[in-house]
Amino acid sequence: METHRTSLIIFLLIFVFAVIHSGGAAVRSKAESVMGARLWRLCFVSLSLPSAIILISYFLSHRYDGIRLWNLQGNSFVFLLVWFLTAISFLFLYPATYNLLEIPSVLKPKVRIYGTGIMRITRHPQAFGQIIWCFAHSLWIGTSFTLVTSLGLILHHIFAIWHGDKRLETKFGAEFYKFKEKTSIIPFMAIIEGRQTFKIKEFFKLSQLGILIAIAVLWWSHQYINIAVKTFNSSFLSEFLN
Repeated sequence: METHRTSLIIFLLIFVFAVIHSGGAAVRSKAESVMGARLWRLCFVSLSLPSAIILISYFLSHRYDGIRLWNLQGNSFVFLLVWFLTAISFLFLYPATYNLLEIPSVLKPKVRIYGTGIMRITRHPQAFGQIIWCFAHSLWIGTSFTLVTSLGLILHHIFAIWHGDKRLETKFGAEFYKFKEKTSIIPFMAIIEGRQTFKIKEFFKLSQLGILIAIAVLWWSHQYINIAVKTFNSSFLSEFLN
């Protein structure tokens, strides 16, 4: 049991993270009607951002905990595959980089439907970006702790796919049904079925340069993860969770 204690903790942290994010999304319309979009966004961020930081920090500190299920880190092909999949995951995650000023409410936060770019591939790109990221890092690290983390995050995003569609259906009605007819949950399915077309030119945007820079920075910064972990382990938060 002691071997898997940190796995239980990370699963609990993921549950808290999921409740904050999905719960916040569920009450967004009602909360905005009471306190306004900007104030609600600030309240939501004040809860979601710390939960994300705690989750990421704990994962980095304990990623090699539990049982080592496999070790492919000496394989150069796996190394390149992991970085390729990680880069692809960021391409799926990139809609989150749009309208960054809405996060601190400099711009008024707004729920919208758009069917261009990555949405032509899947209408839930962030979910699949997270799934790809989980697969890549589980393959590279190979521990039971990382596998539990990945399974927890994937389960959350599978729920988020259903929950997201439900919320859009409630908010947009007929507009969402039209959007749903032309898009798919499974990547490329709508394109294969002829309901959607792929337009590469829509991916040539300034935001894509930001993604490439982020990937390069992440590649470079991985060498300092152990330093960050040691700093985290010396903090009060680590003492509380360990």
